[in-house]
Amino acid sequence: MVYNTMSDFNNFTPILQDKVEGWQATGDTCQFRIKGFTVKLAIVEREEFKTIKIVGEDGTPFDFTFWIQMREIDQTDTRMRLVLHVNLNMMMKMMVGGKIRDGLDQVAEQIAESFNRLPV
Repeated sequence: MVYNTMSDFNNFTPILQDKVEGWQATGDTCQFRIKGFTVKLAIVEREEFKTIKIVGEDGTPFDFTFWIQMREIDQTDTRMRLVLHVNLNMMMKMMVGGKIRDGLDQVAEQIAESFNRLPV
């Protein structure tokens, strides 16, 4: 269930359409505006029930790759690791590095909260 939900951007529409501007999604891509920047994401690789690889597409303010790694412990327990590789120069790293880290922590918390509310 976790993999199937996370591997389709359409599933994020109910959660994100009111939190960001201009949310648009297909199964493999999404686009939105946040703080004046347009962000375009694409799922470029899936390893069923294990890994989803997401990259920023043209026009995104900086190059990055984002992996969602999953490991099923049992039927009601899936562990996730979120890995983000961002190419930032030193100046940008000092300016936004902490905000990116905080944002990734918030994403992880929202994912966990969303799945914890689902009936088992």
